[in-house]
Amino acid sequence: MEMKHVMVAGAGQMGSGIAQTAADAGFYVRMYDVIPDAAEAGLKRLKKQLTRDAEKGRKTEAEVKGVISRISLSRTLEDAKHADIVIEAIAENMTAKTELFNTLDHICPPHTILASNTSSLPITEIAAVTNRPDQVIGMHFMNPVPVMKLVEVIRGLATSEVTALEVKKLAEKMGKTPVEVNDFPGFVSNRILLPMINEAVYCVYEGVAKPEAIDEVMKLGMNHPMGPLTLADFIGLDTCLSIMEVLYSGLGDSKYRPCPLLRKYVKAGWLGKKSGRGFYQYEERAF
Repeated sequence: MEMKHVMVAGAGQMGSGIAQTAADAGFYVRMYDVIPDAAEAGLKRLKKQLTRDAEKGRKTEAEVKGVISRISLSRTLEDAKHADIVIEAIAENMTAKTELFNTLDHICPPHTILASNTSSLPITEIAAVTNRPDQVIGMHFMNPVPVMKLVEVIRGLATSEVTALEVKKLAEKMGKTPVEVNDFPGFVSNRILLPMINEAVYCVYEGVAKPEAIDEVMKLGMNHPMGPLTLADFIGLDTCLSIMEVLYSGLGDSKYRPCPLLRKYVKAGWLGKKSGRGFYQYEERAF
């Protein structure tokens, strides 16, 4: 199957990044969000990024115009009937994802692949609400999507070889390196990354050191490009908490218990960069 039309469901930071990357690779992209203002904000965000790329000489003005011309906003999920693949990039919530996949299953033509950008939830469970579990797969991009090369490809129990092959080819056309992993909570990336972030939060909670010191130790001592608490703010503390909850409930090991301070910050609305405050304060909110 030759893929030409991609729908991205969810226009947040990840969704807009996926849409930009797909359009940059020559695909025609429809970007949808249940909140129209969020879709507009997502389009504005990716245009800003493309303008920045042109200013820094990474793209020509003609290339930027070409990418933007291949992206359109969808006001309704019914537009998924035109898609060869739908990549879901909504909140990390199983109920919301399964409701969306069930709806898409009824709208999309038989050949359409349904992919989830979930960072931790089981693909097998998502696929079970559809009548095409062989065409449901995980396609976990890294943030920021236009920059990061990795895509974790996660097969559910019923995902076919053909679907996996098509998604790997798509990732490569988008300039990414697909790496296949098994359907376990957190997969590989977040099963390793989030416990490290959670432990850094515990270091703050227990008074071991201040956030700045913890981040400096990890940057200078472990050669990490970004400290774990800065990274947590960048990911979103609500997302970090959701992933830790999935790891804790899915694997049943106390080492995955979310730090109480992480819960407290999320309850306070301190979600990181996108809300203007997390472990650090930011002059501008990301939404």
